[in-house]
Amino acid sequence: MTPENEMTNASKRGAVFLDRDKTVIEDPGYINDPDLVHLLPGAAQAIRSLNEAGYLVVIVTNQSGVARGLVTEERLAEIHARLKSELAHHGATVENIYYCPYHPEGVIELYTRESDLRKPAPGMLLSAADELGIDLPSSWMVGDSARDVEAGKRAGCRTIRLTHGGEVGDDEPQADATVNDLPAATQVILQTDASGG
Repeated sequence: MTPENEMTNASKRGAVFLDRDKTVIEDPGYINDPDLVHLLPGAAQAIRSLNEAGYLVVIVTNQSGVARGLVTEERLAEIHARLKSELAHHGATVENIYYCPYHPEGVIELYTRESDLRKPAPGMLLSAADELGIDLPSSWMVGDSARDVEAGKRAGCRTIRLTHGGEVGDDEPQADATVNDLPAATQVILQTDASGG
């Protein structure tokens, strides 16, 4: 390994990848209006805690509503700008928001296809790692669905499943930890990494 490579690896950081809907914001269905963006209780404070601990926070979200003709990419950009603004109001920052607009059952031809960006494929996480200098084994994927857990595992991250009081089926991918919500997940991340786990 050359000194340049050693320096590059040393400069990589751990990240926390977050699903969007039912992880950071409420999920009333396909969101197609920035006014429908409402942070979940404690989400902004949890993200701020991760920021303060030195993690990059990155949102990775499937947005098949684009392929289904329910929201345009331009409107999605407005929705994500509102989300960042709401977080910033509470002193919280996300480094970037990656989304997959594709779905094989779409009605908009441009977006109607399979994609390795769509979770449970790990494409969005791998792209973020490449673009932002993220060390995947030091990172976490947090989300409320089996496909979030699988995407995280396939990318080489540790994983946390949010249940919101429900249960995880035995036949679903098992996360490294299972908790109720994002504030609880943040506690697991901070405590695990502080103890070298």
